[in-house]
Amino acid sequence: MFLDSLLARNPALTDAATDLHRRGAIPPDTYVMDLDAIEGNAALLAAEAQRLGLDLWFVVKQLGRNPELIRAIARHIPKYAAIDPPEARTLHAAGARAGNLGHLVQIPHRALPEMLAWRPETVTVYDVANARAVSEAALRLGLVQDVLVRIEGAEGSVYPGQEGGVPLAGIEEFAAAVERLPGVRIAGVTAFPCVLCDPVTGLPAPTPNFEIALKARQTVAARGHEDLILSAPSATSVATLPMLAELGATHGEPGHSLTGTTPLHARDLGQPETPAYVYVTEVAHTLADGRPAVFGGGFYARSQITSALLPRTGLRLPVQDAPPQNIDYYRLLDAPGPGADVRVGETALLAFRTQIFVTRSTVAVVAGLSTGAPRLVGLYDAQGKAVS
Repeated sequence: MFLDSLLARNPALTDAATDLHRRGAIPPDTYVMDLDAIEGNAALLAAEAQRLGLDLWFVVKQLGRNPELIRAIARHIPKYAAIDPPEARTLHAAGARAGNLGHLVQIPHRALPEMLAWRPETVTVYDVANARAVSEAALRLGLVQDVLVRIEGAEGSVYPGQEGGVPLAGIEEFAAAVERLPGVRIAGVTAFPCVLCDPVTGLPAPTPNFEIALKARQTVAARGHEDLILSAPSATSVATLPMLAELGATHGEPGHSLTGTTPLHARDLGQPETPAYVYVTEVAHTLADGRPAVFGGGFYARSQITSALLPRTGLRLPVQDAPPQNIDYYRLLDAPGPGADVRVGETALLAFRTQIFVTRSTVAVVAGLSTGAPRLVGLYDAQGKAVS
């Protein structure tokens, strides 16, 4: 999906990744991350948000929750939105500040004392029971915690496994109940996804959830709540920030734009964010019919992979589809044409949409590409822990 944009805009990363693999410095099934490019992308996003009067909370699940990358991003976007408690702990340990906890995954009740003690800017709650739990934990800590109301998405707009939230029709009843809780204050609303890119053109547009969230915020504001937040996550990038501001959002949550890998970036090479990662694997074996198999481990069901590059010869081979219900021990490439030379052990490079935190991949962080002096900073697992 992103191989063309990567080769066109950041060939130094593909060269460095190839060299690292050939020297044995990284194993197959490794995402190589360009630290300089990611920090540069964060700086671009921060500057545009400041120009528009928007706030940002950055997201790192797609980056493998990596501490080196977290610190680089936080130099420009200090606050994060953590999608679940393990991610929140990694972000906190790396020194970033908590912007929003509990979205997309609610904070388990027994983890609330730990995480509220960090003094997060907001905590997202899906129902009155979770708001009550936050209130009780906050009171024990001697504070009042700001909460965001997760609004239930429009029918057909919510990804499986992400269901939940307050229906728009129930927002008055919800607000009345939460207003009686002494340890919380309603600070705003959020929904997901609020923006999506067209699968054909890559162009971003608001989803029905954005309009639902706006109506919910208006209802809550009419009850006397002032300066309410509206965080409108998904597909947040330099290109979509003006839309967020125009439609009335206060916060965006950049994720894939930090690596230049939203669907818009795959189709428009003029986007300001630089492609910042490449997936490195190698040829494991060749089938009797000539199809090479490469080592897997880092493939993701929504990756939209199209082709792989074998840099030793420059050969580009289509990547065959694989059913997501099977484990990706390997991934098959199309058989090369007659006379093509494909060797076991040779490097293969791919670039596609990923969520590294749900893979079993290694993450290699490389610095210095912007100055022509690349160096391997370290190797990590998909949850951000250093590995030898």
